Amino acid sequence: MHPLKSPLALLAPLAMLLAACNSVRVAPEGQLPKALVQPMKAHVGLVLDDELRAFKHEETRSSAEWAVDLGPGHEQLLKAVFGASFSTVEVFRNFDEARAATGLQGVFSPRIEQYSFATARETGGTYWAVTIRYRIGVFTPQGEPADSLTLTGYGSAGDAGRAAPSLVNATRAAMRDAAAKLLVQMPRQPVAQKLVAGEILRAGESTVMVDPIETVPIEAVATPPAG
Repeated sequence: MHPLKSPLALLAPLAMLLAACNSVRVAPEGQLPKALVQPMKAHVGLVLDDELRAFKHEETRSSAEWAVDLGPGHEQLLKAVFGASFSTVEVFRNFDEARAATGLQGVFSPRIEQYSFATARETGGTYWAVTIRYRIGVFTPQGEPADSLTLTGYGSAGDAGRAAPSLVNATRAAMRDAAAKLLVQMPRQPVAQKLVAGEILRAGESTVMVDPIETVPIEAVATPPAG
């Protein structure tokens, strides 16, 4: 017979299981359907630095550890969005690389400013909701600030019965919402019109608001009448 295991040895796997149950870690992908837009004729740079590539939202809520790895998915998403928006886009890891390039009319540097989510329990219904707020810095080819664009992506998804897929689906919806807004509204912005006109961006342009900051809407759930 095998010797009996100690109580501590028996409890260890249970503790590991409980720890896993209290941890939700996801990495939403940033795949975007082919955008049916006409690229603007302009030569721009896109700086996706280490901060963006490694961006992760972490928080503790209701005794659970939540971690949403947003960097890789957004790297993929932003390359697709700017590639669809402009005829020529060069991607750089930092401004030193961008400054060394030739022929650029301007440089865009996106940031994730805020990520928030609400679970189905918190919305009082059967859906999950996500809000992602972005700021896109617009710079001259020399790296001087020229403009600043802000927008918010909102997404919701039905409760999939498990936290991870529900959160992933809502996050993807928010990312796609932001991408759609950027694709549609970018050509209307003065900075884009200057680029299409062949101008090289200069420092000190006025700040433009692409989209007002939104909050995660919470839908009221009707209470069934007492039977």
